[in-house]
Amino acid sequence: MAQAAPASGGTARQTRTPDVFGERTHTAAKWAAPVLMGLVYGYWAAANRRHGGEITGWNLLFGFVTAFAFMVLYVAVRALAPRMKRERHALTWFAFTGCAAGFLHNQSGQTVLWSAAVGLIVGASFFAVLFYRYYTHEDAAGRRVG
Repeated sequence: MAQAAPASGGTARQTRTPDVFGERTHTAAKWAAPVLMGLVYGYWAAANRRHGGEITGWNLLFGFVTAFAFMVLYVAVRALAPRMKRERHALTWFAFTGCAAGFLHNQSGQTVLWSAAVGLIVGASFFAVLFYRYYTHEDAAGRRVG
């Protein structure tokens, strides 16, 4: 098999991936993502709550209030969590995702205890994955590497 020859000088040069989108696109995506996720979450919660029945005005109101609350909390967690140490950072996402999943599950008519268990399972999964990611991408002082 053929191997790639090293570049002249003997060391490989690391380059960053080019940023295809401009600053304006990143700013728009920064605000469009929470809005879209909030609308999907609100629709999902309203659909769970009505159990396949007809859409009413109260159901629409519930969906939009839920969407707004999700958006506000998501933006707050996304803004505050990166300033925390890795343990609290992962714990913040654990609380947010666990509560969001438990609330959605509760709207389908399940008991509060079963919904809390689902929220704990989902949140613990997020905690484990994110803690590992933050632990492997930070130095001992908590500063991001790379």
